[in-house]
Amino acid sequence: MRIAVLNRDRCQPVKCGKECLIYCPMVRTGDETVVIEKGGKPEISEELCEGCGICVNKCPFGAITIIGLPEELKRRETHRYGPNAFVLYGLPIPTKGRVTGILGPNGTGKSTAIKILSGVFKPNLGSEDTDWDDVIKHYSGSELQEYFRKIKDGGVRASSKPQYIDYIPKKFEGRVSDLLQKTDERGELNELITKFEIGSIVERNLSDLSGGELQRVAIVACMAKDADFYFFDEITPYLDIYQRINAARCVRDLAETKTVLVVEHDLAILDLLADVIHLTYGTPSAYGVMTKPKGVRIGINEYLKGFFREENIRIRQEAIEFELHAPRPPAEVSILAEYDAFSKRYENFTLDVKSGCVRNGEVVGIVGQNAIGKSTFVNVLAGEIDVTDGEVDLDITISYKPQYIKPEDITVRSLLRSITDNFGLSHYVNDVLRPLQLEALLDSNTMNLSGGELQRVAIAACLSRDADLYILDEPSAHLDVEQRTQATKAIRRFAKNKDVSAMVVDHDMYMIDMLSDGLIVFAGEPTVSGEVFGPYEMRKGMNRFLKELGITFRRDETKRPRINKPNSKLDREQKAKGEYYYMSK
Repeated sequence: MRIAVLNRDRCQPVKCGKECLIYCPMVRTGDETVVIEKGGKPEISEELCEGCGICVNKCPFGAITIIGLPEELKRRETHRYGPNAFVLYGLPIPTKGRVTGILGPNGTGKSTAIKILSGVFKPNLGSEDTDWDDVIKHYSGSELQEYFRKIKDGGVRASSKPQYIDYIPKKFEGRVSDLLQKTDERGELNELITKFEIGSIVERNLSDLSGGELQRVAIVACMAKDADFYFFDEITPYLDIYQRINAARCVRDLAETKTVLVVEHDLAILDLLADVIHLTYGTPSAYGVMTKPKGVRIGINEYLKGFFREENIRIRQEAIEFELHAPRPPAEVSILAEYDAFSKRYENFTLDVKSGCVRNGEVVGIVGQNAIGKSTFVNVLAGEIDVTDGEVDLDITISYKPQYIKPEDITVRSLLRSITDNFGLSHYVNDVLRPLQLEALLDSNTMNLSGGELQRVAIAACLSRDADLYILDEPSAHLDVEQRTQATKAIRRFAKNKDVSAMVVDHDMYMIDMLSDGLIVFAGEPTVSGEVFGPYEMRKGMNRFLKELGITFRRDETKRPRINKPNSKLDREQKAKGEYYYMSK
């Protein structure tokens, strides 16, 4: 079985020589394997295509994908957007009384599945003339049959939290309270405001909120509606670890009486949040396959290993592995730069920083709750803002990626070329472009990129500058698990190969665990005061940080960190021993 997919955004027939038509061997024999539509773009016959791949290689814009799929997927399409367009196979099964999670790469159909289950559009089973009776018959004998019957009869109300919350202030102008009151249908709004600790911001304008505040408002707005089906597309971006765990617990409470589906890329939170998970695999923007439900631990470990046992599918050649980095004695690591104690005061917030240093070749993670001064700290080091007391002059070159990224009217290629003379060289392709999966985006305007794509471009831009210290503020935001892993490897490999230092602010414990040699820990009272401790050796720093939050982690057989259930036997045992990160051997 073979599918042919045309990326219509990349296809530029005015600028090409119709290579897909001219070089197709089947066209040369007289078959209409490739025909040109009225708009000048090609349509490829999947029945006549022999899968030679010539059109894929000859297309100057990389707009064509030809994929061979197992025969068992034939006539099992759930939805296809049209000829030579994305196709989804399979759907998650929403079940009342439990949280169903979805884990997989961006662009493999998770959002399509949610739109179908929300009743936004009808699944067409790969054919344009499919009606609801066909859909209900297709799912005869499965749990989805009755679900689709309810959708057909208008008996399913859905409430969704979007992935990109940055667009909310653009669509709704006004105060937080105005938005939330419009969504209050269950009479539990005040309770939700308390649980998510947003009482102090309800009278503020949405446009004035930080990313973490806006994320919590979006979750509350979704949960306040009276619906049968609740869908949360990433609850963790911009939230600190404490807020992530709190949000996960609130979603679980909701699922006791409702049907809840969650897409999440923070594996530690997904592990805590979901009862079962569906994995997705495929080629982004070409096709996606949704597996049957799996146990959370089994599903996540299969995803990390890259092999789905039941489906007999390998999605990557190498497993995602977690390593325990042996601490390097400080005496063996030279100091790159030192900074004296300083403070930064705002009207309602003060950050106090003790003297510290940056060591050569180290990657240091920075952790702490939101609104406690992390971004202020790295902005001071980067020279973006001035201090109130003290003086900071590191006398080194710093490349800085901010937390919030503003796109410019420029292509990715032009942007990166303007930053580095190494663009196009083999080592730049291998160290930056390929690991961050940017080669296919080079001719795209940054104004048209998704949040995850823009994030990867921003990471690349940061690493493209010549510097002694690279500071990245929340590089995991909007990246899927594969992209986070590749970004982590790219940052760490870049620092080691170039013998430069890096500081990374992030709330994804998996990313921090894989990335960091050491840790800087922030403590204090959010929105009031912050204090900086460290750098510490990784284990000592994580123990201090997690103790502040009252959370313990363990490691399973894959060495991945997993959050212990509060007050469980292992949680109590680790707290008694002061081992909040994981039990030492």
